[in-house]
Amino acid sequence: MESTLVIGRSTLSIRRAAAVVLGALIVAGAAQVSIPLPGTPVPMTLQPMAVLLVGGLLGARLGALSMILYLAMGASGLPVFTPTVPLLGVARLIGPTGGYLLAYPIAAYAAGAIVADGRIVWRVACGVLAGLVLIHLGGLAQLLILTGNLSAAARFGTVPFLVGDLLKIAVLVPVLAKLTPTIRARL
Repeated sequence: MESTLVIGRSTLSIRRAAAVVLGALIVAGAAQVSIPLPGTPVPMTLQPMAVLLVGGLLGARLGALSMILYLAMGASGLPVFTPTVPLLGVARLIGPTGGYLLAYPIAAYAAGAIVADGRIVWRVACGVLAGLVLIHLGGLAQLLILTGNLSAAARFGTVPFLVGDLLKIAVLVPVLAKLTPTIRARL
């Protein structure tokens, strides 16, 4: 005999709101793990990995909303951004790491949309890869504006992170493939 769980609309709304807040807090926590790299104003952090995890688990819409909440928290001055960059609040969004930050909602949306229900591993891998590419494009665009030189922007904001990004993909794909069906079924 099969049973069906029926969740009321208000309970579902509360779950979704809690998931959005929790997603923003996960990214805020990941931002605190920061390693300054020599020769670049962009530190290595766990933020991109957390953004893609949140987007993959929550789906496109809730993942993007979670990242918009995260940006609003940081822009308002809450200490949710990486502590190794000395800019505060809105100034962080126009500084050297601002392009990455502003790309987070787009990357979370794309990852969530492509990952779908997480049952097809190659889709999960494509979602994570697409999200990382979008984050890098945002960062590259901001650094290009600040440096005026595409080569310098890539040297500061993309090249130092390529090996780490491969590791992020290797970790995220099996985690998302395992957890996404269960999490999405509850939202």
